[in-house]
Amino acid sequence: MLIAPDKFKGSLTAAQVAGHLAAGLARAAPHVPLARLPVADGGDGTVEAAVACGFTEVRAQVSGPTGRPVAASYAVRDGTAVIELAAASGLRRLPGGTPAPLAASSRGTGELIAAAIERGATRIVLGLGGSACTDGGTGMAAALGARFLDAAGDPLPPGGGALRSLASIDPGGLPARLRGVTVVVAGDVDNRLLGPDGAAAVFAPQKGATAADVRALERGLARLDAVARRDLGAYAADRPGAGAAGGTGFGAMAFLGATVRPGIGYLLDLLGFAARAAGARLVITGEGSLDRQSLRGKAPVGVARAAARLGVPAIAVAGRCALTGEQLRKARLQDAYALTDLEPDPERCMAEAGPLLERLAERIGRDQPALGGAA
Repeated sequence: MLIAPDKFKGSLTAAQVAGHLAAGLARAAPHVPLARLPVADGGDGTVEAAVACGFTEVRAQVSGPTGRPVAASYAVRDGTAVIELAAASGLRRLPGGTPAPLAASSRGTGELIAAAIERGATRIVLGLGGSACTDGGTGMAAALGARFLDAAGDPLPPGGGALRSLASIDPGGLPARLRGVTVVVAGDVDNRLLGPDGAAAVFAPQKGATAADVRALERGLARLDAVARRDLGAYAADRPGAGAAGGTGFGAMAFLGATVRPGIGYLLDLLGFAARAAGARLVITGEGSLDRQSLRGKAPVGVARAAARLGVPAIAVAGRCALTGEQLRKARLQDAYALTDLEPDPERCMAEAGPLLERLAERIGRDQPALGGAA
């Protein structure tokens, strides 16, 4: 049996979820061999999932979203580096949790990419999610050698708020730094850079932006797009995913030549899911909240569909499940178990997620026919 969950956000990492499920299942179905494969869809926890699957963790000190140094890590194996933006430029990296919607920068993410390349990586897998910035990926590109200049030829200050004053882009040492390096963005956000569904309008308020800030950021990103088209011949603003992580998707495509791949599908391939799941009796996946958002390419649905292609049934565990039986079936999930089935208080579910997961796993071991259960 393969245990392949995502994290329970705010409670447990993916590896911890897998551990608690394994403990409960071992008690209920001790005759069934267990394998664990914590997964992620490109957001928070992607590096940790890669490390749990055999990648080596590398630590580095880089710039946080407001410039203050932070300790971050990435994962490497066989020339591939897995980097998550949230580790360096995420909301959780804001000093004191204080938002900086106009000034926050993605520079630290670029510094992680630079460190991985210096270590010998020739393929960068970049997970986007949890961003604190709306700078169109300019900080990331600047850390790799590009220059974003005002009308006087001076470098712009960091952050999306300054982009309204952008006059020119000098790629500088960026092309040489990336020679022989492939960059892949693993993510499922399909928003474009600009407009009512763009980076500023949709995501900037989540980073603390006021209505006036959103208008300023939209103007800055529009200016960035116009100058990137003129100076670099980069036409990326209308591509799906350009609006991800405050426009970092745009920056990855326009400045790093990145391609965008569906997050969970690409990462499952990278982590070797098919080889681990082949021949399994059952795959157990899950995440904190199984809801309509899960149907848009989140980890549990991606795992279930990948398992179905191998002819292996899949079920899910979650803190809460808001999907109907029909929605579960369309997602290729045969069943779903929720912590709220055992404990109706959501706060207690979060606080006691580990023990509750073990109880839930014991129930799965008794229930599932694939494990010798009764029903």
